[in-house]
Amino acid sequence: MTAAQDDTIGAQGNVDATDTVALTRLHVLVLCGCCVAFSFDLAEIAFGNILSTVFSAPPHSVSSADLSWLLASVYIGAACGAPLLGWVGDRHGRRIAMFSAMVLLAAASWWAGAAPDIDTLIAARIAAGIALGAYPPLMFAYLTDILPAGRRGACIVMATAIGYLGPTAFIFFVRALAPVAPLGVESWRWGFFVAGVGAAMCAVGFWWLPESPRWLISNGKFLQARKVADSFRRSTVVIGSKSQAPQPLGTTRGVHPATVRVRPGQIIFFLLLYVLTPWAIVGFTLLSGTVLVAKGINLQDSLLYVGISTLGPILGTLGGGIFIDKFERKPFLAITAAAMGLLGLIFAASGLAWVLVSAALLFNMLYSLFLPVLVLYTAEAIPTSHRARLTSWSWMANRVGSALVPLLLLPILAHNGPVAMFAVIASTLTLFVVLLLTFGPSGLSGRPVD
Repeated sequence: MTAAQDDTIGAQGNVDATDTVALTRLHVLVLCGCCVAFSFDLAEIAFGNILSTVFSAPPHSVSSADLSWLLASVYIGAACGAPLLGWVGDRHGRRIAMFSAMVLLAAASWWAGAAPDIDTLIAARIAAGIALGAYPPLMFAYLTDILPAGRRGACIVMATAIGYLGPTAFIFFVRALAPVAPLGVESWRWGFFVAGVGAAMCAVGFWWLPESPRWLISNGKFLQARKVADSFRRSTVVIGSKSQAPQPLGTTRGVHPATVRVRPGQIIFFLLLYVLTPWAIVGFTLLSGTVLVAKGINLQDSLLYVGISTLGPILGTLGGGIFIDKFERKPFLAITAAAMGLLGLIFAASGLAWVLVSAALLFNMLYSLFLPVLVLYTAEAIPTSHRARLTSWSWMANRVGSALVPLLLLPILAHNGPVAMFAVIASTLTLFVVLLLTFGPSGLSGRPVD
């Protein structure tokens, strides 16, 4: 056996030893850093709602064309940023890619806060979108690499739950500053400045994060991989026991990760899944209020129903994190998608207040679990050497689909009514389930990844 083979086996053995049910203090520290950054990522996305309000009323009223570009700009950037920084994540490391995303987000946020006109603001939002589209799949790829196999799903779902607090906190922050305008600066500009500071702080934290030991091995950096794996093994246990042996990896050991190839059919499969998901998730969250108004419900009650339904993601992710690793990803996604389609049709057909609120709340609870489990399912199915890049490509497909949803669903709602619109949504979910059950891998719930 050569020295290089000894290094490979030794490093891989150390990494495998971290794939226990034990969650250490270092895992928690890394998870907290990712959660905080994710909350800023989601908060920046939520700024679209604030900007649509600000630039629809005096003294900032802009044309509908400019407003459309402003709201679409972040998705344009996201579609470009996800594959670009995903490539960086596979080529140069997860840590440097996430650091770069936060640096770019900080700069773009400060640029947006200081924007003198709508054109500059649109450009700044495109730049921010590059970071916003890249960070979530990078975070999922990184956490899939390092988290203990038995706790992976629960930790990632909990991270998503904490991230959902970001938009709520920032919207109320901007609202609270609106009548005050400290130093004569408008509240929405303060929101961007504070978000920029938060992103910069996250970038500093990411610079000191440990690199993924699996990524290090896939790039032949065996000594560094051993050191990082040792740091996790030596860290104090928070939950679980280090004495439990890891389960076998999903692929044959001894195959160098860098030599693993992803089949073109697998890439197409995941791209199709991600193009189909926004029709339900984005369609419902963006247009449920419009559907309520179309049913003849007054604006005040519509906003109340929508507001109650926004509690769904927080409740869903906090509750779902407890049991998510007890189920295989594939059947969980299929059952959840079918339930979402049924709830959407109930929401469209009913006129009773309690049915509308219940259906919307349950739908949002399910989608808050559906999306992180889908990204986790994708990340687990892709080998380490391609994980960040292909997860990011899939996320790009999701962002492209998200941009198309309002353009195609709104005319259906206007001309054919809510039932027709939700029939289209249910059809996309049905196609999702068929593709998943026919071509999808079984998943690696609770088992180490390759």
